[in-house]
Amino acid sequence: MNYIFNFLFTLALGTLCYSQTTLGYHLKKDEIFTIQQDAEQVITQNMNGAVHELTNTVNGVLEFKVVGTNANSFEIALRFKDLNMKMTSSIQGELMNVKARDVQEGDMQSKMFHSLLDIPVKMTLSKTGDILQVEGGDSLVLKMVEASGLEDEFSLNMMRKSLETEFGSEALSNSYEQMTFIYPTEGVQVGDSWENEYYGKLNAKNLWTLKSVTDANATISGSAAVLMEVTEPTTTMKLNGEQQTLVTTDIATGFVKSMKVEGMAEGTATMVQLGDQEIPTTIKSTVTYQLINK
Repeated sequence: MNYIFNFLFTLALGTLCYSQTTLGYHLKKDEIFTIQQDAEQVITQNMNGAVHELTNTVNGVLEFKVVGTNANSFEIALRFKDLNMKMTSSIQGELMNVKARDVQEGDMQSKMFHSLLDIPVKMTLSKTGDILQVEGGDSLVLKMVEASGLEDEFSLNMMRKSLETEFGSEALSNSYEQMTFIYPTEGVQVGDSWENEYYGKLNAKNLWTLKSVTDANATISGSAAVLMEVTEPTTTMKLNGEQQTLVTTDIATGFVKSMKVEGMAEGTATMVQLGDQEIPTTIKSTVTYQLINK
């Protein structure tokens, strides 16, 4: 009887282990993943009953090439293959419209953004998707500053500090963890949940849940409490909110096939020209990532 019990226990344990899935990145040297990114951010501010809406749209193509593998991490070369940015104001109209591939003579912004295309940035990615290190972002910033054509030292320093908040090594690490940092440290079953957190302008404490698994794909949902803190020379913002994510990944590689991130945050902003006056501010954002070639 004891032998039969042990046999059944072993069989049940084996079935349980088999039903678990080891999620994570399983990449090979020289693999290339090309991602289409589309983002829209709507900032709404209400000052003494007057509403101002600022809409930022960004779309681009990102290339991730595996240039090395280690026991617990991967070396990735990240390149911007295309980048388009547009900013419109409900009061002032179009404030910026830049297509990095389409350089306009005499347009400082188009020259700056064109200069960052096809320049590799080295990224160290853990198997869970935590970006451990980024090297080369600061070189991107330097190239953009040089491409501006500005010569005034004060203006160059102001521009460099502004660009570092978006394209510096730390900023790139924080930005793309939204897409990569989605996996648990242990095997999971459908219905299981796990937590992680990433930082930057957007701090997000995430609760992930494995929704389904097939031979090809894993579907994961995420909800997060978010804190947005932006400090720039003329503006500061502090907002709290929530973020919802739905992602489909490739079981074989772990790389994202599609992802949609929707967020809403509310708080206040202050501007230097308005002194200490706090302006009620809401930010609504939608970001999608789509694998377009592997």
